[in-house]
Amino acid sequence: MTSMLGVALGVAALITVLSVMNGFEKELRERILGMTSHAFVTGSDGTLADWEKAEVLIEGFPRVMNTAPFVEGQAMLNQGSRVRGTQIRGVDPALEPKVSSIGDKIIQGRFDSLQPGSYGIILGKDLAIAMGVGTGDKITVITPHVTPTPAGVIPRLKRLTVSGVFEIGMYEYDSALAIMNIEDAANLFRIPGKVTGLRLQLDDVYQAPRITRELLQTLPAEYRAADWTYQHANFFRALKTEKTVMFVILMLIVAVAAFNIVSTLVMMVTDKYADIAILRTLGMSPRGIMGIFMVQGIVIGLIGTILGVIGGVILALNVSNIIAWIETILGYQFLPAEVYYISDLPSDLHWNDVTVIGITAFVLSILSTIYPSWRAAQVKPAEALRYD
Repeated sequence: MTSMLGVALGVAALITVLSVMNGFEKELRERILGMTSHAFVTGSDGTLADWEKAEVLIEGFPRVMNTAPFVEGQAMLNQGSRVRGTQIRGVDPALEPKVSSIGDKIIQGRFDSLQPGSYGIILGKDLAIAMGVGTGDKITVITPHVTPTPAGVIPRLKRLTVSGVFEIGMYEYDSALAIMNIEDAANLFRIPGKVTGLRLQLDDVYQAPRITRELLQTLPAEYRAADWTYQHANFFRALKTEKTVMFVILMLIVAVAAFNIVSTLVMMVTDKYADIAILRTLGMSPRGIMGIFMVQGIVIGLIGTILGVIGGVILALNVSNIIAWIETILGYQFLPAEVYYISDLPSDLHWNDVTVIGITAFVLSILSTIYPSWRAAQVKPAEALRYD
């Protein structure tokens, strides 16, 4: 029973932890894709002068569902003594909802308030808090473009009105992103009549790299394109590496449980020396003796693995509710929103992970029975019964 529980706990822990890591990866991916387009197309100089022409070419590609132009640039925000660097993105309020969910994340103001010439700006929640501003307040934007004057060059300044606040749920965006109308942003960054590029929504977000390569082959040579995996390659590569390392580390728990099967069978072989010798004198072959102990070890591993898979699946499917219940009982939040990207504990159960874990645990259990069974088969009846 101890050996079975050891295998079951190891398998259940591994399934639960990998499901939680899958949940975090899925949640982060959805939040990132809520602000980042599946792919984007720009010109060789980083701008598109005739973006309507490019839009016609791109929309003719069957795997592109929607497009929307955008302007993007770096700037400084100033309010009194507070200064903060930010990334300003100019969008068309009518087209942007086709490629992102920013319009659904507004918690103050209205997304459609970004009209041409209004020079309104929508800030991320953490950015608005850091600058100490809210809807209706004025804020100064300082761009890297300079204006020549008789007294020398001075930075380009523009006084804007905060027309809203959004909250994505990721500090990276909520603390460093601001949204403007696309025409106002183009004038601010001195590219009137141009855009930085076109944001694309594809029919399959997970095939974005391949679709982007196919799209580039159909476009003229002056166009450049990149997909969302390229923009966040290091981030998702780190998540994948972390998941692999966690799998290896937690599989050691299962290995320890399998080693427990070895110790259990070795002790049983020692305890049953006389019984093994009697069976040998009655004519049982070494292979038959070995089979007895292998069957016992396999049954222990099989039952432990099945119990672990059942327990792990149940726990993975209900881990969010269990953690919420524990937090309510203890009055303590394990993942405070002001510290972590995600304040809850999401879980995404992948059945292929469950299959791999179950098969690996069972194989380790089978391997752990080989040495004790072989040792039992080597018992010599005469020596075992000499003092009995």
